[in-house]
Amino acid sequence: MENENQYQHVAAPKYDCLLFDVDDTLYPLSSGLSKACTTNIQEFMVEKLGIEGDKVSEINRVLYRNYGTSMAGLRAIGYNFDYDEYHSFVHGRLPYENLKPDYVLRNLLLSLPIRKVIFSNGDEVHVAKVLKKLGLEGCFERVISFDTLNSTNGSHSSDDEESSKLRDTSAEILDANSGPSTPIICKPFKNAFEQAFKIANINPQKTLFFDDSIRNIQSGKEIGLHTVLVGTSHRTNGADYALESIHNIREALPELWESDAKKPESVKLAIQTSVMA
Repeated sequence: MENENQYQHVAAPKYDCLLFDVDDTLYPLSSGLSKACTTNIQEFMVEKLGIEGDKVSEINRVLYRNYGTSMAGLRAIGYNFDYDEYHSFVHGRLPYENLKPDYVLRNLLLSLPIRKVIFSNGDEVHVAKVLKKLGLEGCFERVISFDTLNSTNGSHSSDDEESSKLRDTSAEILDANSGPSTPIICKPFKNAFEQAFKIANINPQKTLFFDDSIRNIQSGKEIGLHTVLVGTSHRTNGADYALESIHNIREALPELWESDAKKPESVKLAIQTSVMA
């Protein structure tokens, strides 16, 4: 009976899932991919959508600010394009050669006794390339990407009068927190988090979320996640922790490695014995 009571008092781990963003989270901003991505997006806006070159920088800034991704913002204000074509143009020309195998991070991830899931606004091809370049293949249980949450590749025609008006909207008018909704499901919106939780069977109350975007972190916090802002050592509103680099994870969160170590030996032995029996 004494041993039985001991088993009953074993504390459950605080976290049972670690949820990771990819870009500027698993690798540093200094890689140059983010800057190149912005350049490619603006070129897509000019070459494929016919937006005036002297306006794309400001419009892109506003759309990213209001919708989490430029792509989501462009769709919200009435532009239609093939999703694969967009991703190929924007991500297909990124300097992936700037990313090198990160054996330190790989060892950290593999040593964590908690399941790990990717949650990225990037498309699956881009995420796969990044993980391969970083040498992080096999470190995550599953990947939730743009393709996971957005099954439709194309988009319906929007040549109606309302969409035309939206396309003519200036950056000044767009620079507001409330605007037209987007058909794209992505962070930082609540429905993206909810779908990710359902797909990966995630309990937000027992999940630690790593992301470089303050807005994504704040949205994650609002929906119940524990949060880690990556890329700065300054903790902001909505972030439970702040890491200048993902490499600081063990230093800042040693308890992630203690969940298995704290389990009493008698309990481990009992589990082994029951399996053998």
